[in-house]
Amino acid sequence: MRQDLEARPVNSECVPSPDSFYRALGGGRYESTSATAGPWSAKSQHAGPPSALVGHVMERHAPRPGLRIARVTVELLRPVPVADLTVEVRTVRSGGSVEVLEGEVSADGTTVLLARAWRLVAGPGDTPELRPVPPAPALPAPQPPHTMAGAHLDGYVSAMEWRFADGGGFDTLGPGTAWVRQRVPLVAGVPDSPLTRALTVADSSWAVGFELDHHTNLVINTDVTLALHRDPVGEWLCLRSHTAASPHGSGLALGKLDDVSGGCGQVLQTLLVTERRVGP
Repeated sequence: MRQDLEARPVNSECVPSPDSFYRALGGGRYESTSATAGPWSAKSQHAGPPSALVGHVMERHAPRPGLRIARVTVELLRPVPVADLTVEVRTVRSGGSVEVLEGEVSADGTTVLLARAWRLVAGPGDTPELRPVPPAPALPAPQPPHTMAGAHLDGYVSAMEWRFADGGGFDTLGPGTAWVRQRVPLVAGVPDSPLTRALTVADSSWAVGFELDHHTNLVINTDVTLALHRDPVGEWLCLRSHTAASPHGSGLALGKLDDVSGGCGQVLQTLLVTERRVGP
């Protein structure tokens, strides 16, 4: 951990004061609570909650029995403010076995996030269960507070419970493995779904496996893709994450997503890596 940045604890026992990430206002509008604030600013959201919010609306858009959302790609056009958001979803293509949905999240008339999802007919019950990678480590016991150097911790980070494997943490260079669950629901008064729980944690993949120095350089993801070969089960999800990067290129964060029953999907994030600007 860098010694020139203050490390503050993430209290794994303290529940944040907001009772949810969002409150529905009607007409596709949602009030953002302080629980959505990301680690870099109290005024900008972590991308997990708004990604899950557009997924929440997608699931309710013209639902069809027997179809499930198998992949969502979120494009992070600009920081999402901790403010009222409007979410719109439309069907791009609808066929007998597949659909393509598009979603848009805006704040004060400005588009801040775009998303596209594939909704597919569920496979037959005799589909082979294939597990190409070893299972995730077991859910660790409750842990003492973690730290994250130089971060705003009173929003999303505290609204989630984190249990890292093998003594890891946010200030430990990756690859990394962490089990995560929400302390509060996505939308007040609405049960979370497997898709929204997965989207809420997916954008944390590269942070679980920090391998690039995001203090000296600017390292930030421009997108997040979540692909689920089955719906996750239960509230706990495990991210096993690592990073690929090259000189004069960019970064690529790759995460495997598990639940207590085994692997259920993967996360892919493109990372912008550039020198931090100094001065005006």
